[in-house]
Amino acid sequence: MTSSVFVQEKRNEVAGPLHRPVCLQLKAHQAAIAAAHMRDMFATDPARFERFSLQVGELLLDYSKNRITGETMGLLVKLAEEADVAGWRERMFSGDKINNTENRAVLHVALRNRSNHPVIVDGEDVMPKVNAVIERLGAFAERVRSGEWRGYTGERITDIVNIGIGGSDLGPQMVYQALKPYRHPRLKMHFISNIDGAHVKEALEALNPETTLFIVSSKTFTTQETMTNAHYARAWFLAQSQAEKHIARHFVAVSTNRDAVAAFGIDPANMFEFWDWVGGRYSLWSAIGLSIVLAVGAERFVELLEGAHAMDEHFRHAPLAANMPVILALLGVWYNNFFGAESHAILPYDHYLRSLPAYLEQADMESNGKSVDRDGNIVDYPTGAIVWGATGINGQHAFYQLLHQGTKIIPADFIVSIESHTELQEHHDILIANFLAQTEALMRGRTREETQREMGLAQTGQFVSHKVFDGNHPSNAILLQKLTPHALGMLIALYEHKIFVEGVIWNLNSYDQWGVELGKQLASRILPELHADAPVAGHDASTNALINYYRRMSHPRTGL
Repeated sequence: MTSSVFVQEKRNEVAGPLHRPVCLQLKAHQAAIAAAHMRDMFATDPARFERFSLQVGELLLDYSKNRITGETMGLLVKLAEEADVAGWRERMFSGDKINNTENRAVLHVALRNRSNHPVIVDGEDVMPKVNAVIERLGAFAERVRSGEWRGYTGERITDIVNIGIGGSDLGPQMVYQALKPYRHPRLKMHFISNIDGAHVKEALEALNPETTLFIVSSKTFTTQETMTNAHYARAWFLAQSQAEKHIARHFVAVSTNRDAVAAFGIDPANMFEFWDWVGGRYSLWSAIGLSIVLAVGAERFVELLEGAHAMDEHFRHAPLAANMPVILALLGVWYNNFFGAESHAILPYDHYLRSLPAYLEQADMESNGKSVDRDGNIVDYPTGAIVWGATGINGQHAFYQLLHQGTKIIPADFIVSIESHTELQEHHDILIANFLAQTEALMRGRTREETQREMGLAQTGQFVSHKVFDGNHPSNAILLQKLTPHALGMLIALYEHKIFVEGVIWNLNSYDQWGVELGKQLASRILPELHADAPVAGHDASTNALINYYRRMSHPRTGL
């Protein structure tokens, strides 16, 4: 960007939503309570947990370990009201085209609309088509799960490979891992997304083409990474089957491009559709979830949808002050815009939820990682947080040092199930104890006096300070009764709606992702240059040098 262009774009900046009068009140309020410590808040308010916790179905949210008071939450709710969260919420559920840059409705909520109320898009109720696809997914999955659907040699399918990228990979894979106790005992899922050839080769090397079924997930059937891997899998399969007619027994598609699917060799009868109002990172509820249906069955998949629908209903109808997704979003705005927090940690204390942080990284950062608002203006306030995390117990022995004694404020969500799927109760008790201890330690900290007392009188001098914890680090605790399909559906929908509310408050379009396009465009330009006959000179000096270095080092005998 030239300096003149930058100046012109700076002129397009306008007073953003965080210049509202309530935001000035919030800024003054933050300054007034910035030095307050949560341990004192708890000491003076025995009912703090009751005031700052909320249960919805089998999910309990404890947000009392945050740097908030009743006044804080009142002001934040006022911010949500002034941002018209309720109005935008209704526009989304009603099928309005709130994705304004792509002129699309945003209706992942219709995919799990178990009440089956009409949802109108362009004058048409989309629910009959949604229900029809769910029925087709279940019927196909049952044929594979029962053994009726067999490979070209008559063998039962034992392995299913989902080829996709982004939301076509992260969502199904996360749910597959989370619902391991509900999986079919014969079927094993594999997920291929990376264009690094090592990924597809490693995934296929232990599989038998006679018993492997591939799902190629690409709306357009042109996505470079997905189709490159799909064509490699096709060649791998044909190397043994020796006949293209057998492809139809081993490949199915989740797409809208019927002609390309048929040209690949897939029977169009085994193409499962979805619609342009289904965003990639919100697509696991759609036909993109075929791998989930195959793994856990149609009945469990419907339970997943029902859980999400239960959270949808809560989000749509509960008052803002008692609305779980709204509360999480307001806390996110509180720390991002008034405390200067740059990141947010997702810490599931559950091995089955180990991919949840990666899933939410895409869901959140691809949605709200924007520097231009929905009206095309450059924002002058922080927007989406950097979302990251890992399973809690492993994190305790890795990055928790930074959470406890680092110099940055990092709000964190701790997630755990009350009931375990294993019979190892002692293990689960240790897990729960650590979950509870970490949130308490982050909140309370440990004073110098407490440190000296607990470490003994001999512990004096400069080394005592190494063992002091300031505390006052915010966290939310989310407790599930048990990690069931229904509870998982509620949990995922909770975060989807949190992201939406934050986007509304920041005046963003949370449902486009133009930021991923430029790199793709440049990659398509660079790809043929890697094998050009002459040195490349059409980029900046660094990119030119790197391309030419790659050409020399990857083709040393040709002298390219």
